[in-house]
This record gives sequence, structure tokens and C-alpha cells, in this order.
Amino acid sequence: MSVLSAYDLSMSFIERKLFDSITFTVEEKDKIGFIGANGSGKTTLFKILTGQLSPDTGTVTVSKNTTVGYMEQHACTSLNRTVYEELLSVFQPLIDMEKELEELPKQIENATDDIHSLIEKQDLLLQKFQDKGGLTYKSRTRSSLIGLGFTEEDFDMEVSKLSGGQKSKLSLAKLLLSGANILLLDEPTNHLDINAVSWLENFLKDFDGSVIIISHDRYFLDAVTNRTMELYCNHLIMYKGNYSAFMDKKEKDQESIRNKYENDLKEIKRLEGIIQQQIEWSQERNYITAASKQKEIDRIKAQLVPPEEENHDLRFKFHVNEESGNDVVMCKDLEKSFGNNHLFSNLSFHIRKGEKVVIMGGNGIGKTTLFKMLLGREMPDSGYIDYGTGVKIGYFDQMQGNLNLENDAYTEVYDTFPNMTETEVRTALGRFRFRGDEVFKKLKLMSGGERARVNLLKLMLSGDNFLLLDEPTNHLDTFSRESLEKTLNEYEGTLLVISHDRYFVNKIADRILYMTDKGFVEYLGNYDYFIERTKDNPVDTPELKVRNDKPKVNDYKKEKEERAKIRKKQNDIKKIQALIEKLDEEIAQTESMLADESITSDYEKLMEYTEKLNELQTSQEEAFMKWEELENS
Repeated sequence: MSVLSAYDLSMSFIERKLFDSITFTVEEKDKIGFIGANGSGKTTLFKILTGQLSPDTGTVTVSKNTTVGYMEQHACTSLNRTVYEELLSVFQPLIDMEKELEELPKQIENATDDIHSLIEKQDLLLQKFQDKGGLTYKSRTRSSLIGLGFTEEDFDMEVSKLSGGQKSKLSLAKLLLSGANILLLDEPTNHLDINAVSWLENFLKDFDGSVIIISHDRYFLDAVTNRTMELYCNHLIMYKGNYSAFMDKKEKDQESIRNKYENDLKEIKRLEGIIQQQIEWSQERNYITAASKQKEIDRIKAQLVPPEEENHDLRFKFHVNEESGNDVVMCKDLEKSFGNNHLFSNLSFHIRKGEKVVIMGGNGIGKTTLFKMLLGREMPDSGYIDYGTGVKIGYFDQMQGNLNLENDAYTEVYDTFPNMTETEVRTALGRFRFRGDEVFKKLKLMSGGERARVNLLKLMLSGDNFLLLDEPTNHLDTFSRESLEKTLNEYEGTLLVISHDRYFVNKIADRILYMTDKGFVEYLGNYDYFIERTKDNPVDTPELKVRNDKPKVNDYKKEKEERAKIRKKQNDIKKIQALIEKLDEEIAQTESMLADESITSDYEKLMEYTEKLNELQTSQEEAFMKWEELENS
């Protein structure tokens, strides 16, 4: 049964068309992933579905007894309430009923007449209270807060003292418990750690209503959704299945789209030739024919849909200049500490030619330090590293420290590969979506995603046979991640990767090394295999394995140290959240200045504020990465 129908929706802003004549329905219990490029109009469509915006054309119909819920409805406005009180407020009708039920026994006891009607009222109210979930609303409030990452201590914190991320989580909790039949979720996993994401996945799987989800977390979409809709080139297409099923189906559809696109271009060229010929003949009937053919061209162009790689895909392939030996790298009993900060010991592993190995583990455990050891930039306290024959190392630095931010994209590539011609450099940059004058854009003015693409291009051109990739999907959009995954799966060299992107790990890993301070725990499979093993065999989880290796002495001291670590982590999180909020304010102020006519009319000031905005956005991206590391540690 359909609970929401959208018919013939169109929307434009100024001269830019977001979508045109889109139609779709949402059925009972649908879990729909909503996919589309940034800026394609996904959030705008959400606002139309909730009535916040009116479309240029078309209608939205919601079935009887259906309520559409979205985050903005549940913003935390009562700043003096505690976290627990704020979430409990979504159950105000139940709270009112509970108070009335508490008063009715007194009314019955003191009544001199009409007792039977009061008793009947009590019975009816009690039944309604139970049917609406009155017996469980407090436990649901508590479990939702815990599930989304709030601690018991947070329950009594005033809403006014929460960070922006915490307020978003609280608003999400209010939406989930609001009783809405259709939930519209826009990037719901933002600000959530892995445990909270897992809780949200289970909540939505069990949710009895319908959900539409905008998210870049592809593993989350795979876990939750049963349908996928994509907004692409102003049109909306609905697919059966989750994100992975959508990608399989879409790959087949793209071949048909590509063939039609090429045939349409040929037809346009043929018709243009006819028009030119008719104009040259210069007779009245020829002009009529030319006008008719032009209308035909306009009709074809109006429905012309380019294949997706024309707009989004990175077109590249990692090649190997020369093969390595079968043994790529062997490490034995590596140990590292910085002062009193012990990172790891007994770290041993053997990487063989052609393997795709992913390193996982808590943040701060020393994964990046291990990479620095493999690169010779850091020495182990003990143990050894031995490379095989003919190994050439390429390194992707998630902090992009190997880029000269004063260079433009062209100069950065040419300085690294001076034997390339200008045409070769520009062609290579074009395959990474740097076209025209974009190749002369300074790296310091680029977004994190653009700089990541320059980094990947340099890595591709190197021809190295052993790639060390530290969080390679950070900053990349969904389409670029898909291209990278495809390319790495085709790579004939050897990979050693650090990543927290679950979908990416699932796609490329044939072995996972989970890093602890006592060494590696090995899982001979991808992320799904890792989850299955750690769920079904708790003894196999790194945390338990490490704990069982420790002598059971001085428990009080260990507990005290653990509490100190937790307090330090919480303080660090509060500091980074405060920094993110401060950067938010500075970004808003800078964007406001860039809208000022006195700035836009002064080229030097415009460039100054543009550079400042890019620096602030880069700092904020780095702060978010640090916050995520702390949350996941």
C-alpha cells in the first residue's frame, strides 16, 4: 500500500533546473536509499515532501493516518531542559495520560456519585495508555540515548551545554521516537561512532514504518535499505534492492544509456549537416526544412542523457612499471613507544605479492606510525623490517603532506614527473576531472577532495608495485570512491591499506589485520567476514584476546588507569567539538563577507577571503577527522 506519492514534481532555482517531472511512490515499510551527486537537489526534494517548499509543478500526496517526520521538526529548542527531559518531551501525550491515571484513583475514592463512569474512564484510559506504548516509553527513551552514544552522565546535562554534534544526535533520537510513519533522514550517521551506527541500523531494520535516507555511508545503506532511488541529470530513477544491488543494475543500464547517447549525438550531427545544406540552397522551402530539423535537434537535446562517466567518474588505472618478488615485506616483533606512551609490541606480519591487506584497529594504536616505519621515516624500538626483491613503494598520505600547496595542479604534477609533456600532464589531470583553467588552480584553494585527486594522480603516474594507502577515501565523493575501488581491484601490484570506510574495506580486502598493542589478529576475508567472526566468536575479538593475555593482578590500578583514559578522551572530544563550532562561526562570517558587494567588487579582497574560506574549511575537515578518530578510539 502506498503511503506517499509524488507526481510530476519539477523544481528550479533561478535558471538552474534541479529536477523535472519526477514521479515516485513510497510503500508501507519501504526503506529507500536516496542517491545523487552533491547539489543535485536531494535535500530540496525532502523539503518539498515535508511542505517546507512548494514545487514549480506537481503534487505530493500523503495517505490518511500517515505522518512524515524530519530532523528540523525536532530541533532542540528548550535549552534549559536536560538531555533526558528533552527526549522524553516527544511522549508528552503519554506523560499527560500517566498523570491523569495517577489522579483518577483519588477521584474514584472521593466520589459520592458517578463512580462507575470514573472507573470506566480509568479502564479506557489505561487501555489507550498501554496501546500507545505507555509502559515502555521511559525505557525506549533511555535505550535510544545510550544507543546513539550518550552516557548516563549525559542524561542530566542541559541541552544548552551540548555541542552541535550532540544536539544533532538528540534531534535524531527525537525523530526516531516521534511516532512518525515516514522518516526522512539526511546523513543520519554524521556525528555517530561505529557502535551508534550499528544501533541505528538495527533500529531502522525493525522500524515498522517507511524511511527515505540520504547518506554517503554505503555500508549503512546496504545494511538498511530495500530500494534505491537516484536523482541524476534532473530525473529520478527507482531501483529494487540496496546500494550494492543498485550499482550492479546501474552498471548494466549505463551501457544502454551510453549506446543511446552516442546514437543521439550522431543523429544531431546528421541533422546539423542537413540544416547547413538547406541554408546554403537559400530557398524559402529550404528555410522551412531547416527550421523543422532544428526543432528535431532541440527535441533530441532536451532528452539527451549522457552516460555517468561523462560527469562523475575518474578514469584512471594504476599500472606497475616492474614486478616485485613474491615476498614483498616481512616484519618481525616490531615494538614502538614514545616516552611513556606505549603503542605496540610483538607486531609481526608477512605481505606477499598481489595481496590486498587492510589494517584496522583503534585510533591512536599506531597504524600511521607503522606506515612511517615501512617508509623509513620512523625507526622501531626493536624488531626488524625486511623488503623483498624489486619492491617500489608508493604512499598516499591522508594528511596530504606530500603536496606543495603553493603549486597549482599542473605544476604539482609536472614538478614530480618532469619528463611528461604539457599535453600529457593536462590529459592526465583531465582524467581526474581537472579541465580547462582548473589545472592552474592553487592547491591551497582546493577542497580536500580535489587535493586527494591530485594525490591519487601522482600515485597512479609513479608505477610503484607496493602501495601504502592511509585513509584513501577521505574527502572523496561517492562516485570517486567507486572509481577508486574498481581501479584498486584491477591493480596488479600489492596493497596495504588503513581505512575505516566499511564499504571500501568490504570491496577490496582479501585479508584484514586488526591491530592491538600486543600485535595483529588476522582475519582471512573482507569486512563482512570480520564482523561475522567477531560476532560469533567473542574470544576471537582483539579486545578479549588482549585482555586474556594480561595477568590478573592489580585490578584496581588498571581500572583507575582506564577511568583516567576515558576522562581524557571525553575532554579531548569536548575540545575538538568546541573547535568545530568555532570554525563553523568563522566560516559563516567569511561566507557573509564574500556576499558583500564591497568585497566582490575588489579582486584582491575577494581572493583574500576566498583563500581564508578554503583554509577554514580545510581546518574544519581536519577537525572532523580528529573528532571521528577520538569517537572511534
